Amino acid sequence: MWYKHTKNSSKKYGAPVHVILAFVKKESGFNRWAKPQRSKLFKVIPYKRPSSSFGYSQAVKKTWELYKTETDNPLALRTRFKDSVMFIGWYIGKTNKINKIPLSDTYRQYLNYYLGWGNYAKKAYKTDKKAIIFAKSVEKQSKIYKSQLRECQKSLDRNKYIIF
Repeated sequence: MWYKHTKNSSKKYGAPVHVILAFVKKESGFNRWAKPQRSKLFKVIPYKRPSSSFGYSQAVKKTWELYKTETDNPLALRTRFKDSVMFIGWYIGKTNKINKIPLSDTYRQYLNYYLGWGNYAKKAYKTDKKAIIFAKSVEKQSKIYKSQLRECQKSLDRNKYIIF
């Protein structure tokens, strides 16, 4: 089912399957309940989470609400893989329109995803070493997925009942 949903997102928004999967891998490790770690008071007491990121896509509430409004999908859930990969495809498509980043440019697409469209446009990545490291790792993972998909593309497309 994962391949099917990711492929549907790719068809709708133009983002390559391997790029979408690499985003999911980085953001949540394919864990539907993923959340950012809580900060700690006095290095011991669990405190607030640094953001409202949640689910497979780690979408923040505000951007998730924008997605649901723009796509007329009010029942979308961040814990549902299908909705999360559609969100990522939508985000990559919007990044292409807003910041003119090619759909297949995993590195710059991920910088937009991580920093947001406005911060990317302001070139915030130039001072955010963590963003650069993360974008490089997503780009590397995307290449791995692209290679793996190329090897098994025919069997994935042929077998409608694969559950992965």
